[in-house]
Amino acid sequence: MVRSAPAAGGLIRLVLIRLVQGADLGEAVTGTARSTREFTMAFFAMSDWHPLRLPSATELAREHERLVQENAQLRQAVASHALIDQAMGAVVVFGQIPPEEAWRVLRDVSQRTNTKLRVVAEHILGHAQGAALPEPMLTELHRALERYRICSRSAGAAPPEASAATAPPASGPDGASGRTTT
Repeated sequence: MVRSAPAAGGLIRLVLIRLVQGADLGEAVTGTARSTREFTMAFFAMSDWHPLRLPSATELAREHERLVQENAQLRQAVASHALIDQAMGAVVVFGQIPPEEAWRVLRDVSQRTNTKLRVVAEHILGHAQGAALPEPMLTELHRALERYRICSRSAGAAPPEASAATAPPASGPDGASGRTTT
């Protein structure tokens, strides 16, 4: 069934509205048309008013490179997310803290050692398998675990971010805190 001119005109008006709202021609037409025939009619009617511009080979090459880079970044993000989730599990076991606090511990260690979160997660997973943690990371891990243990024990306490300047000193590998009691 072929649409009459007034019906096609209504479709064109809808496409124009979508164009004004910021959609490109392809989005406007495909989002408005309900069938292939309707799509074809609207596309050719609109191309009279809004001629198509084919991208150059250079533009296509740039867009391809951008998409390749975006794909690589997304793959890295997915891999990092899994790695960080595993490290959170290790922190829960190491520190005997609730899972909600493990993210904060990792984030604190990352920020205080100026190390990417993914790298911190890699080191912590290596440590879980017997490798040594770099000394600054080990110190900050102990401090963060202690901060969040205290925070989770005392409900209603100020969040550790608010009292970061008064963080307790790191405990050594033997568990000694380095503090003296009076």
